[in-house]
Amino acid sequence: MSKTIISTENAPAAIGTYSQAVRVENTVYLSGQIPLNPTTMEMVEGFEQQTVQVFENLKAVAEAAGGSLSDIVKLNIFLTDLDNFGILNEVMGRYFSAPYPARAAVGVASLPRNSCVEMDAVLYLG
Repeated sequence: MSKTIISTENAPAAIGTYSQAVRVENTVYLSGQIPLNPTTMEMVEGFEQQTVQVFENLKAVAEAAGGSLSDIVKLNIFLTDLDNFGILNEVMGRYFSAPYPARAAVGVASLPRNSCVEMDAVLYLG
């Protein structure tokens, strides 16, 4: 098995001991993205804006891997407030069309840098 590390300046730099994404054959594993602006490395404010930034960060990493958001087959979403689920779905609808990826949305107590949302994904580049 050979793996390729994916990295782009168009998404936030890793803030820990991980890669933005790892490709193994036709599968790309995207690390969790929080709503950091990749230029300033500052957190954006407000749940809707944070969700948009996370999707933009995932999009940048997917493109660096040679794919797009439409290649996502599994999306994991972590929310600190499940009351934001409706807003999440509305924003997700701006980035995805049917057929949608498989998805999990999980309520958590806290996220890095007090983010309201974090997402990771698996892409298939077939």
